[in-house]
Amino acid sequence: MDITLDKSSNTEALIKIKLNEDDYQKNYDEKLKEYSKKASIKGFRPGKVPSSLIKKLYGKSILAEEINKLLVKSVNDYLKENDIKIIGDPLPSETEDEIDWDNQKEFEFEYNIGLVDDFNLDLNIKDTRYKIKLAKKEFEENVDNLRKQYGKMTNPEVSEDGDSIFGSLTLSTDESFSKDSILYLDKLAKKQKPKFTGVKKDDKIALDLKSLFEDKTDLEVFTNKSEKELKEIKGDFTFIVKNINRVEKADLNQELFDKVFGKDVVKNEEEFLSKYQAIIEDNLNRESEYFLNHQLQKSIIDKTKVDIPSDFYKKWILKTQENVSADELEKDFEHYLRDLKWNLIKNKISEEYKVKVENEDVIEKTKALFKEQFGSQLNEEMEKNLDVFASNYLNQNDGENYYNIYNQVRTDKIMNAVKENVKITDKEVNRAEFEKKIKE
Repeated sequence: MDITLDKSSNTEALIKIKLNEDDYQKNYDEKLKEYSKKASIKGFRPGKVPSSLIKKLYGKSILAEEINKLLVKSVNDYLKENDIKIIGDPLPSETEDEIDWDNQKEFEFEYNIGLVDDFNLDLNIKDTRYKIKLAKKEFEENVDNLRKQYGKMTNPEVSEDGDSIFGSLTLSTDESFSKDSILYLDKLAKKQKPKFTGVKKDDKIALDLKSLFEDKTDLEVFTNKSEKELKEIKGDFTFIVKNINRVEKADLNQELFDKVFGKDVVKNEEEFLSKYQAIIEDNLNRESEYFLNHQLQKSIIDKTKVDIPSDFYKKWILKTQENVSADELEKDFEHYLRDLKWNLIKNKISEEYKVKVENEDVIEKTKALFKEQFGSQLNEEMEKNLDVFASNYLNQNDGENYYNIYNQVRTDKIMNAVKENVKITDKEVNRAEFEKKIKE
């Protein structure tokens, strides 16, 4: 066997392989014998089918299979032994001559490969970590919402701000038009709220849909029609009140504490508020850290020059992803390039900063995700069995679950390595300032 590498550029090359009969004959003969022992052909006892007949019936397909196995192994071994980093997988050359499987003894094959050209990692980057300070009013609103969540539903006779009204939406130009819907008063435009407070069952309220909500999405949910459909409707809308719903907020007592955090985890209002505030701040910090990671990733991609064989990469995507059309690929190719570039950069960071992921890291990450998912519903018994839950989950789905968590852990460690080697300035902001920053 003869394997050579013919580089046409720093990012593209051709692997040429020449096979002679000695390279594949032994495996080919052994495979013929296996078929002879297993084949069931009329007129022959099991295991007594002559190899010459097997060769006549199946020889070409067996030879093609064995040569293909040999090629795949040989190419992979060659790349590994010569430390050649590639993009995607080798693609068989489209210019190869047709093979005469009946008479040919020597074969030549060519594979196109996309090479990963060496590049420099530059982490001379400055960024900001936003420490989100929760205002007292915001915290009180969060507590208020939590009390509503665990509160009791009542049906008062007269509506107040904060209630929801169940009713029927009718249209003056179409008597058959009738749609039941719920109107949440806290989502109404400020000028519209007085019209819906102090109303009672069976009241009829004329609606000005254009100015009813601040957010157009709320209007589409309320009417179950798109903005375009609403523009085409002629006539006046009326809302007929059928029922008024009000949530009586749960008291800050032991019953609520146990529902939120589990039995006797907190014993008084002060402990409850402190623990709840810590959870909110933890969630805000995760949002901030996620945003920082996103910004760092963007900066690193923009700053790092990586040469990518675009033509090869397009061919490889179209070859391996049947659901992607050439037109779709052309439209979204920049996204594909950025994803590939980021993966190459992550590999570089992992190598330079010796990032390692142990099995224990994967298990601990899985347990942390379970805790996050179950929250207050995670009781003492479940806590004891977290290792079992994690192990069962990681063994499911043919290893895909393990692979996904492994990659999450690896990315986390890579980003930690980045953050240790770039300049990050902490800045305290309120939630509104942070959300504005996200939208920039």
